[in-house]
Amino acid sequence: MSTINSELKALTTSWEAANKARDVDAILGHYAEDLVAFDAILQLQFKGREVYKAHWKNCLEMCQGPMTFEVHQLQQWGEGDVGFGHFLCHCGGTDNEGNTHNCWMRVTQGYRRIGGQWRIVHDHFSAPFDPESGQALFELQP
Repeated sequence: MSTINSELKALTTSWEAANKARDVDAILGHYAEDLVAFDAILQLQFKGREVYKAHWKNCLEMCQGPMTFEVHQLQQWGEGDVGFGHFLCHCGGTDNEGNTHNCWMRVTQGYRRIGGQWRIVHDHFSAPFDPESGQALFELQP
C-alpha cells in the first residue's frame, strides 16, 4: 500500500470513529472549509463546512440511541495532493422509541491534501431507488 493510500485509509478510519462516537466537531474536522457535499437526505447540496456541520447535527439528532456507522468495501487512490475513494456505509441508529433503523448507503469522497493534512473536499451519500415507484431501496444488502 502506498503512503498516500495508507494516509487516506487513516483519514477514513478516524472519520468513521468520529461518526460512531457522534462527535460532530471531530467529524467535521475531517472536511475542508470549502467542501461541497451531496447527502442522501434533506437538501440537494451543502456548500461549506459550517453548513454541513448543521446537517450532521440534524442527522445525529434523528437517532438518539446507539449509532451504527461502518465503512465496508473501501477503495481509495491518491496521487500528489488529490485522492478519490468509494465505499458502502452501513449506517443508522435507534430512535426515541427504541426502534433501530439501519440501511446501506453508497459513498463517494474526494480528498485534497491541504497544509500537509488530507481533508475530504467532496462527500456524496446516496441510496438506490426504484424509478417506477420513486421509493428508496433501503432494504438492499451488499
